[in-house]
Amino acid sequence: MSPMVAIKRLATVDADFSAKMDALLAFEAAADEGIERTVAGILADVKTRGDAAVVDYTNRFDRLTATSMPDLELSRAELQKALDGLPAERRAALEAAAGRIRAYHERQKMEGWSYTEADGTLLGQMVTPLDRVGLYVPGGKAAYPSSVLMNAIPAKVAGVKELIMVVPTPGGEKNALVLAAACLAGVDRVFTIGGAQAVGALAYGTQTVPQVDKIVGPGNAYVATAKRRVFGIVGIDMVAGPSEILVVSDGSGNPDWVAMDLFSQAEHDELAQSILICTDAAFIERVQASIEKLLPTMPRRAVIETSLRDRGALILVRDLEEAVAIANRVAPEHLELALADPDPWVSKIHHAGAIFIGHYTSESLGDYCAGPNHVLPTSGSARFSSPLGVYDFQKRTSLIKVSKAGAQTLGRIASTLAHGEGLPAHARSAEFRLEN
Repeated sequence: MSPMVAIKRLATVDADFSAKMDALLAFEAAADEGIERTVAGILADVKTRGDAAVVDYTNRFDRLTATSMPDLELSRAELQKALDGLPAERRAALEAAAGRIRAYHERQKMEGWSYTEADGTLLGQMVTPLDRVGLYVPGGKAAYPSSVLMNAIPAKVAGVKELIMVVPTPGGEKNALVLAAACLAGVDRVFTIGGAQAVGALAYGTQTVPQVDKIVGPGNAYVATAKRRVFGIVGIDMVAGPSEILVVSDGSGNPDWVAMDLFSQAEHDELAQSILICTDAAFIERVQASIEKLLPTMPRRAVIETSLRDRGALILVRDLEEAVAIANRVAPEHLELALADPDPWVSKIHHAGAIFIGHYTSESLGDYCAGPNHVLPTSGSARFSSPLGVYDFQKRTSLIKVSKAGAQTLGRIASTLAHGEGLPAHARSAEFRLEN
């Protein structure tokens, strides 16, 4: 009898494995021309009309009746009320997560440094926080208080002076947990706006919304397109692709645990990717059986099933060396080492957003409360990108203080190189400091 969930089966011994693997990983978020045109129009309108445009789009898309931007800003008292109104258990969980995230990120702060050469020349680096950051948070029925904590806390640890949060409230629906997280994380101002218009307001500034230096946080296709378009005017964290998990197994774990870990990413959306790489063919069969058993119990069954069918895979490998090589090729957002003895393999992983080590380290713990950031590189970008962190909210400035003696040495070097590049003013600038 064929399995209920037709998840792809691959094996490295197959002659066409490499081609199948390429097809499995092929994903390109093709630009939707309709979305591009819509976003371009909204951004141009917000840049020109400011508050009035943001209010118009917010009323239209979120079914509100605001008359001005002040109607769309929440007070600090409202945020505090949301936090105070949480059930005790939920508030305690939120506070515990915030504390762990803050403790982890405190260790990431970069410090300035300098050194003085023998002739008195000082060279160094000064580290300063960004002045103002915009945080986009999805709103309405989608509640992501964890994203608020993961984006806001590193910014505050870095010393960002002002954090502006935008969160849409379709039909006036405000999520208390999101607002409570904003209060707990120290967000300075909150506007109930979303979509491309919110990105435009943060990027260009309006009469009420101050222009920010960087925009972070997840959003839909319109938000992602808007962030891409305003990059250069402001910084952005990343344009994230669908969520991913790759589980490396030696067959020593519980197949139910592995199946549920695959579900944990597949439930995000139909384009999410969940892959198991395993050295044990019998264990792969047990995981397939667990998928069949557990899937009917999942509220987001249809989304999980589509994700597993279209982009998931169960891959049989010869050994763990081969498994690690494939993992490095995939460069996944989340990598679980579900191994009996995982520690020796950690250093062999060169490309992953986050590594979850051992059977008890479910990816979901990293999403909420372990401490490290859950904003991670996707679509293979872990080859060159890192998790969001305090360093994303800090800038580095070079310090150069040349002594009179140093100017004699450096001036001659600079003069020679500048003449070689055909830039005589550069050369003369250095030469003026030389003593004859």
